[in-house]
Amino acid sequence: MQALLFESITVDEIDLSLLKEKNVRLAVLRLDKIHPVISGNKWFKLTDYLQKARDQDKDQLVTFGGPYSNYVVATAAAGNLLGYKTSGIIRGECPETLSHTLLQAMNYGMELFFLSREDFRRKTLPLELESKSNNIFLINEGGYGEEGARGAANILSYCKKENYSHIACAVGTSTTMAGLVKASMPHQKIIGISVMKNNVDLQKHLCNLLSAEEQQKEFQISHNYHFGGYAKYTQELINFINEFYMNTCIPSDFVYTGKLFYGIIDLIKNDSFPGGSTILLIHGGGLQGNLSLPKGTLIF
Repeated sequence: MQALLFESITVDEIDLSLLKEKNVRLAVLRLDKIHPVISGNKWFKLTDYLQKARDQDKDQLVTFGGPYSNYVVATAAAGNLLGYKTSGIIRGECPETLSHTLLQAMNYGMELFFLSREDFRRKTLPLELESKSNNIFLINEGGYGEEGARGAANILSYCKKENYSHIACAVGTSTTMAGLVKASMPHQKIIGISVMKNNVDLQKHLCNLLSAEEQQKEFQISHNYHFGGYAKYTQELINFINEFYMNTCIPSDFVYTGKLFYGIIDLIKNDSFPGGSTILLIHGGGLQGNLSLPKGTLIF
C-alpha cells in the first residue's frame, strides 16, 4: 500500500479565457495527489476518528455508505495501511454486479454488509457486527460528525488561505464544507456544490456541525449542479470533464469534483462572482469512481 504523500499537494492556477474576461482568478488545491485512494478530503475527515479509535484501543473500523462512496473505499484503504480490520455497511440490496468502488474496498480487505434503505436510515448494525461491538469503532456515513469537520478544517493549512475571497467544494454529507467554514477568515465566502438531488436537509446538517458563531460566517450551498442526483451524470458533464482536463491537465470524477468544477465555471459565466474575486476549488480526489464509467468515456 502506497504511503500518504502530503508533500505532493499543489495549488494549480487555472488559465482560461473566461477567467480573464470576467476578471476572476481560479486555483485548485490538489488534494487528489495525496494518495490514489485515500485522497482528497477523505484522509482529513478520517484523522480524528482514527485517533479516537487508537485511544479506545479498537481494532475494527465500521462505516456506512452507498455503492459509489469514496469514503467507504478510503476507509478500507486506510485500514489496510494502518492495520485495522474494516467493514462497510452499504445502502440497498446487494446488486448482481458490484460497483468498482465496492470491489476495490473488498480488495483492501473490507467486509461488506448490505442493508435495506430503511435499515440503513436507522443505522442498524448487522448481527455479525453487534457481537463484536467491544472491538469496533463506528464512523458515520461520509465521516459526518464533529470529528470529521475538525479534520476537514486542516485542509486549508496546505495553501495560503488568506489569498482567496471564495473557497468552494463538492458537498455530500456537508462534513468537508463545515470544516472549511470553521477554518475560513472573515473576508471569505465558502461555497458548496451539492452532488445530490433534493437534499433538502443539507443546510441543517451543515449548521449542526457549526457553532452559533460559525453559523454567522458567509457560506452558501448550490443545488443546481447535481446532474440528476448522486452518481448520476449526463453527456454534458462528461464533455465538460474531458474539456477541463484538456485545458488544465487536472482530472476530475463524475460523482463529486467534476460537478464542483462545472458548477463554479457556470457561476463565473453568469457573473455570480464580482470582478477581482480569487476562488480556490478543493479537489476531493475520488478518481477511482470513474472506473464505473464505460471504457473510453473519459480521456484520462
